Amino acid sequence: MLPRKILGKALTPDRAGELQLSQRGDDFFISYNGTELMNSRMHGSEALLAELACRPIAGRPGARVLVGGLGLGYTLAAALPIMRHDAEVVVAELVPAVVEWNRSLCGHLSGHPLQDPRARVVECDVCSLLKTEQNAFDAVMLDVDNSPDSMTQKSNDWLYCSSGLSAIYTALRPRGMLTVWSAGPDSTFSRRLRRAGFEAREETVSARGCGKGGLHTIWVARRSE
Repeated sequence: MLPRKILGKALTPDRAGELQLSQRGDDFFISYNGTELMNSRMHGSEALLAELACRPIAGRPGARVLVGGLGLGYTLAAALPIMRHDAEVVVAELVPAVVEWNRSLCGHLSGHPLQDPRARVVECDVCSLLKTEQNAFDAVMLDVDNSPDSMTQKSNDWLYCSSGLSAIYTALRPRGMLTVWSAGPDSTFSRRLRRAGFEAREETVSARGCGKGGLHTIWVARRSE
């Protein structure tokens, strides 16, 4: 097996850990403190995260949607073809190096979605953005951790607690959609979504999107009014 080649390293803003972009053959990987977060072999569930959020609201004129976490760009790339020409897809990415990696090293994997004029990158903590927005988004897609038990940034805990989910509810427009990616199930998170006012379900999906490569979890929630 070929060794991995390290292409880039970056500390998280709280300096609690290090993100690393690496490559082995044609495969790319992003890891956190040595634990793999994502790779270019298994991205079907990241694309489905966008499908489940964007399809129900795709026909809305001037729709505005938020992707929390750029990663390798697959969720953004899946959202753009669904949305109308007058839509705006905002990407909140905490680590500036991840944006640079997508522009210069790995954007080809997902078809260079950052080059689409409808895509707008905001280099910030998605938590900060959600705290300041009201009635602003038709859909929110979150892929910022491996599960609701966050690991890459301690402040992400807020996203999954009652106050964070309440802020997301407020940031969404009526009947707006929320999808949340996770490496595995969490029944308590489903209950928290419902207590926050969402109509919610938990879906088990193929990691590769073709019935192979293990299973991931996506929560699909809709603002009820």
